[in-house]
Amino acid sequence: MGMRLIAHRGLTQGPNKALENHPDQIKSVLARGYDCEVDVRYIDGSWFLGHDQADYEIDYDFLRKQGLWIHAKNLEALYVLGADHLNYFWHQEDDFTLTNNGFIWTYPNKPFTNKSIIVLTKKEKLNKYKKAYGVCSDFLI
Repeated sequence: MGMRLIAHRGLTQGPNKALENHPDQIKSVLARGYDCEVDVRYIDGSWFLGHDQADYEIDYDFLRKQGLWIHAKNLEALYVLGADHLNYFWHQEDDFTLTNNGFIWTYPNKPFTNKSIIVLTKKEKLNKYKKAYGVCSDFLI
């Protein structure tokens, strides 16, 4: 298996506020064979996708989709996700954070290993990261 390509918030062709974290966009990206990072909040017993706020309410089963990298955006989400076997993590501006499955979520321009997911914030040649486990970016195409 080659390096995993992870669509940041479901995006593959650059930033797009109208599409990021939209459930239909995420389903489409997963269907095309990409993994997908999603921003998730748990508020008053309900699940939501959205980076800065709770934009799209979803059923918990949505989070069970194969290929999701779930970024818990509040403590409640992190706590409840910990009771399941999903692929999740929490970070803010840390150089590195561990996912619950032992991968190293890696801030841009930091050293990496073959267990690292490199976060890219601009369009770059992905080939230079081929020794990493994966790359998470808005620019995969």
